[in-house]
Amino acid sequence: MIAEVYLHLMITLQRSLAIAKKNARIYYLKPPVLIFGLLFPSFMFLAFSIGRTINPAELVPALLGMTILFAASSVGPLITPWERQAGTYERLLTIPVSSWHIVVGDVGSSFVYGLLISLLSLFLGICIFNAGPAYPIAFILVMFLSVCCFSALGAAMAALPTDQLSNVMMLSSLIRLPMIFISGVFVPLKELPLWGQVIARISPLSYTMDLVRWSFGNPLYFNKLTSCFMLIGFTLFFLYLAHIAHRQANRIF
Repeated sequence: MIAEVYLHLMITLQRSLAIAKKNARIYYLKPPVLIFGLLFPSFMFLAFSIGRTINPAELVPALLGMTILFAASSVGPLITPWERQAGTYERLLTIPVSSWHIVVGDVGSSFVYGLLISLLSLFLGICIFNAGPAYPIAFILVMFLSVCCFSALGAAMAALPTDQLSNVMMLSSLIRLPMIFISGVFVPLKELPLWGQVIARISPLSYTMDLVRWSFGNPLYFNKLTSCFMLIGFTLFFLYLAHIAHRQANRIF
C-alpha cells in the first residue's frame, strides 16, 4: 500500500515537473508575463513612492507585496489559453496527464518565477533603500507561503473555459487590481476605514502584507499563526478550484 502511494506520488511529481519545465522554457519571457510580472508592479511602486517621504521599512514591504502578487500570478493565467489556441493543450491531455498534473505543473512554474522576481525585489530594496527584513527566516517562510498562494491563484484563473487570452487577462486584472488597494499595500490595514478592514479579511494579500510588514519590524494587525493558516487555506482552496475548473473545461474543449 505504501509502495503504491509512493509510486503514484513519484509519477505525479515527474509529470508535473515536466509540465513545469515546459512552461518555464516557453512562457517566462513572453511579453505579457514580463509586463504584469515585472514592469507593472515596478511602475505602481514608483507612482506610490516618488515625491513622498516614506520610511523604507514601510516602502520596501509595499514593493515586495505587489511583486509577490503579480509575479507569482502572472505566468499561470496565460498558459492554458495560449495552449488551447495552439492546440497543444489537447495533446497534453493524451500523454496522458490528469488535471492535477497540469495544475501542479502550472503552479510549480509560477512559483519559481514568482520566487525569483521577489528575491530580485528584495535585493533591490536592500541595495537601494538599505532596508532588509528584521526577521530573515520568518520572511523566507512568509515569501514561500505567499508565492505558493498566488501561484495557485494564477492556476485557478487559467482554468477559465476559454481559449481567448483577453478574457483571462480581464478576469485576472479584475481580481488583482482591487486586491492591492484593499490589502494594506499602500495604506496599513489599521489605517483603513472599518469597512475596508472587513473587506481586507477576504483577501490573501492582506495576510501577506501584514506578515511582510512584521518581518521588517512593523507591528502586526493579525495574529502570525492566523495569517499563516489563512495563506495555507487560500492556497488549498485555489488549488481545488483550479482542479475543478480544469476538469470542467476539459469537457468543453
